[in-house]
Amino acid sequence: MEAVRGGKVEFHYIRLANEIEGRVASGHIGIGERLPSLRRVQEQKGLSLSTVYQAYVELENRGVIEARNKSGFYVRAQIKKLLPLPSAGHFSLKPLKVKVNTLAGVLQNLFDHPEMIPFGAAIPGPELLPVKQLSRMAREIGATYLLKAGGTGYGSPTGQPELQRQIARHLDWYDGFSGEEIIVTGGCMDAINLCLRAVASPGDIILVESPTFLCYLQLIEDLNMRVLELPADPVHGLDLDVLARTVEEHDVRAVLLNSNFPNPLGYRVAGEKKREMVRIICGRGIPLIEDDIYGDLYFGETRPTTLKQYDEQGLVLYCSSFSKTVLPDLRLGWVVPGRFKEKVKRLKFNALIATPKLNQMIIAGFMETGAYERHLRKMRNTLKVQVGNMTRAVANSFPGDTRMSSPEGGLVLWVELNRGIDSLQLFTRAAEVGISILPGAVCSSSGQYQHCIRLNCGVAWTPAVQSAIVALGGLITELMA
Repeated sequence: MEAVRGGKVEFHYIRLANEIEGRVASGHIGIGERLPSLRRVQEQKGLSLSTVYQAYVELENRGVIEARNKSGFYVRAQIKKLLPLPSAGHFSLKPLKVKVNTLAGVLQNLFDHPEMIPFGAAIPGPELLPVKQLSRMAREIGATYLLKAGGTGYGSPTGQPELQRQIARHLDWYDGFSGEEIIVTGGCMDAINLCLRAVASPGDIILVESPTFLCYLQLIEDLNMRVLELPADPVHGLDLDVLARTVEEHDVRAVLLNSNFPNPLGYRVAGEKKREMVRIICGRGIPLIEDDIYGDLYFGETRPTTLKQYDEQGLVLYCSSFSKTVLPDLRLGWVVPGRFKEKVKRLKFNALIATPKLNQMIIAGFMETGAYERHLRKMRNTLKVQVGNMTRAVANSFPGDTRMSSPEGGLVLWVELNRGIDSLQLFTRAAEVGISILPGAVCSSSGQYQHCIRLNCGVAWTPAVQSAIVALGGLITELMA
């Protein structure tokens, strides 16, 4: 069936496909939303069943929708190509003293405000977390915990063996992993803190990518170390030639990187490039601290490799956590410190003696049942939808010269605005209307990203959240004017 429009022949199924795609692009049909059945559309549009089916197949071919077995057709999360990618930073590569803590402290007060739309802090919303399953596990474990022999004493400085074994089982990519290599910590930042203190001293140079995670800079400042920032491409990450020259020309004492969906750019480094990065860094005897906290939150079909998998010298200190996947408040992470295990263990013991056992046993029990892997599959699907909704809303609501990252995992979005925009001023204006954001100014010591912001996509997508993005776009337009 076909019709003539403007002198051109247009098939009915193409016209229907264009109409549906337009409604998806405008936000009238949400990411992850189920499309009406073929028969319902047939009745609504007065078209044949085969025409409606052809339209849906056309939309599948365009990547707009996907068919799910025995369930119907759903709108796919479209993250790529909605806006141009952010530009990489351009600045002189020299070590700097870090000065972000004062500003970060001011921002933190607003991140935690319960009435704010929480785009500022990179944390998953409660709807994403397995709260009910953890509550059941906590009741089961808690009922017998204190009655066990040793239940009231300190645990091992390296962590509970039950949790170490479950983490080792989860990290099945690491051949020969038994769990004894693991040191359980109070979250991922605690692990990174221990690693930095184990491999570097005050005044030493720590290499990071740029833009980078605010807490890296805060920690480096507190440890009185210096930072050397390398600009990262929003798709490919660090330039290997620049990396090689930098570690040759500067006395770099440690490298701190996340190659799987780093905060804030969200890209993924290819496996062979990871191998070469490890060779360049560790080949010079430089310890490489790997933060893989987002590694399980991938949007593709398979989990990406880690830098640790290419470590042949024990120089990669692998850090991760349950804070982004299970419950931030449990404060449980871990490190595989390689050849630095004894020093990391001693530093942890001197600071904490041990990590509380009860939380470790709750997570170990949760993992042992297989619930953790099931939860991760569900969480990844939901996050991909939420990131898709956020990217589409930004593309539709922000000014036309906006640039935006195209994350392949994780839960944050990096947005580059017109260079006339001051992200700190935007932060203040947004807070006045109940919206928190992270100004790009705190993601570097170079002063490069004053016109950028980071948005948290971990919050559940609701009409109120969508309205907040529209309002934020309006504030940006006002500031430009």
